Amino acid sequence: MIKLVCRDYGFDCDFVSSANDVEKVITEYNTHSTEEHGIEYSKEALMQFIIRKG
Repeated sequence: MIKLVCRDYGFDCDFVSSANDVEKVITEYNTHSTEEHGIEYSKEALMQFIIRKG
């Protein structure tokens, strides 16, 4: 299971994107981040977040 948690990246936010599909997690998290926080991450940056989490 792949999971990105908004709170892990410095936001006071309970949003979590999790799935077995990395593309789905990246798309969901990036949509949330752009719409709610005004920050658009590149696909490569989000892949690095996922890789670093292990």
